[in-house]
Amino acid sequence: MNEATAETRPADPARPREIALVRHPTPEDPALGTAITRVVLEHAASGELGATARLQRTGPVVTFGRQDSTSPGFADAVAAAREQGFRCTLRLAGGRAAVFHEGTVAFSIALPDPTPRRGTQARFLLWSEFVTAALRRVGVDARVGEVEGEYCPGSYSVNARGRVKLAGVGQRLIDGAAHVGGVIVAGDSARLRDVLIPVYEALGLDWRPETAGAAEDEVPGADLDAVESALLNELDERFDVSELELGEGLLEEAVATADRHEAELLTGRDGGPVTNNPKEPR
Repeated sequence: MNEATAETRPADPARPREIALVRHPTPEDPALGTAITRVVLEHAASGELGATARLQRTGPVVTFGRQDSTSPGFADAVAAAREQGFRCTLRLAGGRAAVFHEGTVAFSIALPDPTPRRGTQARFLLWSEFVTAALRRVGVDARVGEVEGEYCPGSYSVNARGRVKLAGVGQRLIDGAAHVGGVIVAGDSARLRDVLIPVYEALGLDWRPETAGAAEDEVPGADLDAVESALLNELDERFDVSELELGEGLLEEAVATADRHEAELLTGRDGGPVTNNPKEPR
């Protein structure tokens, strides 16, 4: 047989060898953060960027999915989040309301792919396992899988001990590229629950608040610094990582569209197919 070797076999777009890492923080302006992620995705789709990841600490934000924006209780959910001191945006990936705050780390990666739908499951597997491995570095008994009653549920959530959710992973697909993103909760799970309880009540969604946890609840000392370092170390071990500074043109493009991302919260319009952690048959 004339089988392709690892050297000659075509690269799998869902599993890049090289990744450019952007560390441009936007904790005070979540709309700009979403705009940067979206512009990076579009530039990856056009071929101007290769696989490009972002890893950043966050400010207090509730990110709503498109399904939330069509709920009769959406306006009340937004009001409930704002009463708790959280900004509100619509995120790129699918799913239901999720929370970022000062104890969380946001990650995303834009992956050029001429046929992004074909790699959907491979991307979920790769990046949920990536988060799991990073959390295990800090001593957490991290596993991939949905916890019954979790917020923003999905089969590729990352949990601790099969009991509490610590991270979620979602995707967005556009012509020529895929976006994978999520949030890892390092600390202050109480604040997460405090805002999700009224938000989910307004949206009419059932969940079990005791399923929302944080790495530091599981392992004392597994705080934001430790989790962020673990994610960076895991990234370095798996890929050829290089730092990328966003050019002025890309930043200007993101700034110019940032207001639109916050305005979308009021309209619920945001084109393009989205997919959250897909539930597998039980």
